[in-house]
Parts: sequence; structure tokens; C-alpha cells
Amino acid sequence: MEVIIVLDTNAYSDWRRSGKWSGNIATADRVIIPSVVLGELEFGFLKGRRRIENRKKLKDFLLNPHVEVAVVDHHTAEIYAEFLIYLREKGKPIPTNDIWIAAQARQSGGELAARDGHFRELPMLRMAMEIP
Repeated sequence: MEVIIVLDTNAYSDWRRSGKWSGNIATADRVIIPSVVLGELEFGFLKGRRRIENRKKLKDFLLNPHVEVAVVDHHTAEIYAEFLIYLREKGKPIPTNDIWIAAQARQSGGELAARDGHFRELPMLRMAMEIP
């Protein structure tokens, strides 16, 4: 069975800062970075003092043959809409970007690596457990 890990913005940042999620990344057949996560990372880079260094690290990571960027397409939009309706009916909103990230994770069939507890509001989403 193929192991797919989808990195949320904070999972990528945690991995870069502390090595958290290293085991997941190392053992995955495919590592997926949602395009929405790229936008959030670029925003963070622009605000930071190590913009060039952080961009280079990200670009180098994206060159790995096991790493791919998930793009938003019509199927992603359908999943997003289903998640948004589910959350509204449940009365449990979460940030809009995180709904998009969840939709991309669901579409990929992978497990989402994230430290945000609000993703648990979507029980149909597979969440990754950290492998040390």
C-alpha cells in the first residue's frame, strides 16, 4: 500500500525547525504539498528575514522526486464545498485555507500532517500520526 503524507503549513515549518514529521517524510512514497500551503509559506517568507534562504530550501525540497504539489482543480472544489457545508451544518467553522488544504489532502488519498486540532472536525479526513 502506497504511503502518502500531505504537509500542512505548520507541519512543513515544524519539520524545518525541529525535525518533527521527519519519520513520516522519510518513509512516505509520496509527499504532497498543497498549493494553498505554498501560498501560506510564501506569505511567511515575505514577512521573514530569511526569505531567500527559506525559498531555496523549499525549492530544493520540491525537486525531490517523491515530492509533488497538489493543485486546486474542479474535483478539489467539489470536496471543499462538501467540507464547508458539513462544517456549517455542524456549527464548527475552521479557517478557509484549512478547508482547501483538507480538500487537497482528501483528494490525494493521503494522511494530513498538521498540528491544528480543528482538522479533527472533519472525521472523513485521514490525519497522520507523527513517526519519530
